[in-house]
Amino acid sequence: MSDERTVSVVLPTYGRPEYFEEAVDSVASQTYPAVELVVVDDCSPEPVAPLLDGVDTAGIDVTLVRHAENRGACAARNTGIDEAGGEFVAFIDDDDVWLETKLERQVEVMESFGPDVGAVYTGQRFVTDGETTNVRAPTTSGDVTAAILKGASLNPFSCMLVDAAVVEAAGPLDVRFPSWQDREWYFRLSTHCEFAAVPEPLVVRRMGHEQISGDYETKRDVSYPLMLEKHRGLAREYGCEDEFLAYLTRSLAGSALQSGRYADAVRHALVSLRHRPTYGPAWTTIAVAVGGPVTYRLARRVKRFGAAR
Repeated sequence: MSDERTVSVVLPTYGRPEYFEEAVDSVASQTYPAVELVVVDDCSPEPVAPLLDGVDTAGIDVTLVRHAENRGACAARNTGIDEAGGEFVAFIDDDDVWLETKLERQVEVMESFGPDVGAVYTGQRFVTDGETTNVRAPTTSGDVTAAILKGASLNPFSCMLVDAAVVEAAGPLDVRFPSWQDREWYFRLSTHCEFAAVPEPLVVRRMGHEQISGDYETKRDVSYPLMLEKHRGLAREYGCEDEFLAYLTRSLAGSALQSGRYADAVRHALVSLRHRPTYGPAWTTIAVAVGGPVTYRLARRVKRFGAAR
């Protein structure tokens, strides 16, 4: 088959052999017929090449690149983008898995909406120890720039399919960000195309292990000020600077809450409310944080129960 409409799937990996093969298998099992897989081994302690031999990838083309030193997931994704030859680029983290119809549904939606849509994302299901703990089925579509600046969720990299021309126009991922890399890139993508949503949770995200996105200190000291530097002007241009500041500060409060930094969570949430006094997520964060670990554990149980129903 011609690679004219091939989906290039970029899979960065580092030190997760217990998950890696399942991620690869979920790509190889896609019902969409034109797929190439670009695996970027970010200098894992044990090279992943032997693990590929354990997965049936006969139906797809596979390229393996290994970094000579560990450079981080964003740098690995950029390497994968450089190696990609398809018309579309998709991403999967090495601890995630796709349902088999994911790419087929995304390409179908991309083609049905016409040339203005250059990015299609799906819903996702969070799983911890085999139990569903959350489901996100967002529907934000069209010209999404203002919406995502205000905090609308588009889900992380593993949910996203992007036209290769839009990837080129937006530029590479910013490797300076230790967290929020996906949202930062989505801001830039959204200025070059419209987005479309496939609400079904076609991505399974396995939680419970160490994830850099949950590191409160790096968000506070690096990602937060850098995000302000890069995109506060864009929010001002779109007339939503206060909403952008409220969302970003509330996100920082949420990370503090997850890290057990309850006083910091309240402090950041109060700053959020100064920018947007009616912002519900900030009020919720305060309500959970003021009770410390007791109310936080209760909130998590309630959320998990709702997701399991």
